[in-house]
Amino acid sequence: MLNAKGHLDAHLFLFATPNDIWIDADEELREQLRFRLERYVIADDVVIEDVTDQFALFHVLAESDPKTAGAKFCPRSRRLGTEGWDLWVESAGAEKARNILAADYRALDESEWEVLRIENGIPRWGRELTPEIIPPEANLQARAIDYEKGCYIGQEVISRMKMSGQTRQRLCGLVSETALTPGMELHGETKMVGRVTSAIFSKRMNAHIALAVVKRGYNEADTSLVASVDDTRTSVRVVRLPFIGRPSH
Repeated sequence: MLNAKGHLDAHLFLFATPNDIWIDADEELREQLRFRLERYVIADDVVIEDVTDQFALFHVLAESDPKTAGAKFCPRSRRLGTEGWDLWVESAGAEKARNILAADYRALDESEWEVLRIENGIPRWGRELTPEIIPPEANLQARAIDYEKGCYIGQEVISRMKMSGQTRQRLCGLVSETALTPGMELHGETKMVGRVTSAIFSKRMNAHIALAVVKRGYNEADTSLVASVDDTRTSVRVVRLPFIGRPSH
């Protein structure tokens, strides 16, 4: 969901049933998302209902349908860039659903989810996805843009960017021998060219890795940059995303 300048107002996951479109987004977007949707309901027979408190949402990394008892919906979803399923479960049955899932799958805590997200180069609202970002800059063109669709807010900017083949900045991966932290500035030879947005230590890669939004001219693979915060400076190397392909289940 974009503003008139093509910048992100929200990043949504949605799926359609015969009579409804189900939407989920980051918690901090809850109020502004509803306000934005209601602005454009004029003469249409549409009712917008916030069902946040009525449902729990599980994501299962699996190729085949997990067939969880009690799920109201179970659409396919690639939240981490690989095959998965979103299980919408009514809140009253959430604990039962969790126990059923635990028989076949291992639950990931938030830090483990974050490792998989970063290893697979998936941007997150509030980190890589902000109101300053235009979707192709965050590598969302394949997942979230239909270039054949017309008449949506921000379309002109998106179309011009596609025709020019250029972006002012791009979400990239970084590899370092020392730990990186979100907020670190990235410098080229003479100027600041970006900022670290997410960072972890990847055991599978045996390396410190990070996501960063880096300006054009400095975001090609194997470009060397310097990450700095206060008096700490460390060398980093730009890599293409994702760092790692399919995450383990």
